[in-house]
Amino acid sequence: MELDRERLKLVNRAKRIHGQMERVERSLIEDPECANVLMLLAAVRGGIDGLMAEVLEDHIRLHLVGPKAKALTPELGEELIDLVRAYMK
Repeated sequence: MELDRERLKLVNRAKRIHGQMERVERSLIEDPECANVLMLLAAVRGGIDGLMAEVLEDHIRLHLVGPKAKALTPELGEELIDLVRAYMK
């Protein structure tokens, strides 16, 4: 199965997040220094938030304001994207 460029980009982001979680696990086992674990977790959270925003944005553009959508205008879709981005910060 061949992935398009955008989907491959998302898969690579998910792999980076997976690697970060493995580092969290190792840190908890080897060096449970709270500050280090918290920094690693913050990086994971940032990665997940970014990935979630990208997937949600793609979903809105492809399924809610795309050529098959009927109820949502492109302007309303962009407004929705802005709101979601603000919420996820």
